[in-house]
Amino acid sequence: MTTVEAPTTRQRLTLALLLTASFTLAVDFSILTVALPEIGADVGFALDDLQWIATAFALCAAGCTLLFGRVADLFGRRRLFLSGMALLGAGSLAGGLATDPVLLLAARVAQGLATAAVTPAALSLLTTAFPEGRLRDRALGLNGALMAAGFTTGAVLGGLLTDLLSWRWAFLVNVPVAVAVLVLGPSVLKESRPATRPRLDVPGAVTVTLGLLALVFGLTRAGAHGWTDTLALVSVAAGLVLVTLFQAIERRVQAPLLPVRVLRLGSVRTANLAGLLAFATETSLVFLLTLYLQKVLGFPPLAAGLAFAVLGIGTVLGGVRAPKVIARVGARRAVVLGMTAQAVATVPLVLLGESRTWLVLLLVATFVGGVANLVAIVGFMVLATAGVPDADQGLATGLATLSQQIGITLGIPVLSAVATAAMPAATGAGILSGVTTAIWVNAALCAATAVLMASDRSARPDSAGA
Repeated sequence: MTTVEAPTTRQRLTLALLLTASFTLAVDFSILTVALPEIGADVGFALDDLQWIATAFALCAAGCTLLFGRVADLFGRRRLFLSGMALLGAGSLAGGLATDPVLLLAARVAQGLATAAVTPAALSLLTTAFPEGRLRDRALGLNGALMAAGFTTGAVLGGLLTDLLSWRWAFLVNVPVAVAVLVLGPSVLKESRPATRPRLDVPGAVTVTLGLLALVFGLTRAGAHGWTDTLALVSVAAGLVLVTLFQAIERRVQAPLLPVRVLRLGSVRTANLAGLLAFATETSLVFLLTLYLQKVLGFPPLAAGLAFAVLGIGTVLGGVRAPKVIARVGARRAVVLGMTAQAVATVPLVLLGESRTWLVLLLVATFVGGVANLVAIVGFMVLATAGVPDADQGLATGLATLSQQIGITLGIPVLSAVATAAMPAATGAGILSGVTTAIWVNAALCAATAVLMASDRSARPDSAGA
């Protein structure tokens, strides 16, 4: 008779606390999207400056993730997690009370830094609390499901709070969550850090953080102003130079921020590339379909957001089912199956037309694609942390979080540029033509990701189903 692994009471409490934090951070990524016009009117942002409310958050969240992931390994994961939650609560309170642009942007910077600190710390606390195997796979599946649900919930919740109460509640809703986590965290979470603490690689930390900030800024600006924008191109180029310099530094320092031993794990390298593409394809598809729903079918923003509730249900189901798929076929094959199914679900969307009857196809295809995408994402997370020693789990989860955030940042401007280039005119039919062309590219990227993982033989047999 087979014994079914069951988590301990402490593991259950740890998981509940960490999932609550992860869900809250995922909500923060999208909760202000619908509210931006009202925020600008109340606080005094010019229309052209509204993008900085999102950009300030994205810059800090992506730019500092790798640094904080390593800091968690060196100085204590629980300590960094709780410090990040305290910063999230303070930043959210300041944002909810802000009456001028400077304070609001400072609040968004604080929220971005909190996300950069909490996300890898929470993931590394999770992976060190659960040993490799089915228990960890289930925990990562639930984490992926709730994070995906958080992205969708954020868009819907932001619209509801703005319509029924005030946009300020999109900030203030984080405060009680942060307080609860800070009260319960010290007794539930176990601290983990090395017995001997190596020196922090300051040159590496500075170059990689500045490089990622430049890259994210350039990608974000390209999404807003196009790929011919000089500042966007200069920022991306500067980011690439700094990241290249970072790699050179890491080969020479005694205690590198990003040790070569972690990068030599083939599953870590390939899985992070697959994860980046998985996030890029799904978030960019949501952007393309938002254009379709609003500009072609004429749906208002809140109705368009509610249309993605079906996608949200699919992602939750995918996250819950992913551990069973991984147990049956392995993590690598789960990524292959997930991205193949996502490509197959995406292709029919090129048939979308100007009638609202096509909404049925959109809902069915996004539901199936959402299930498939989360199976792939959970498989990516398992691969990205498998075989990595506990001492380096903060770094591994920091890399995985960075892949996620770069994918989210990169996907929209790239597919937006494809759609814009393929639009013959800014009419309903013209926008539809650009959107369907970009959907073809999106499906091709899904298929390419599946091929990449299918051809990868570096993943470990016990966790990757090689």
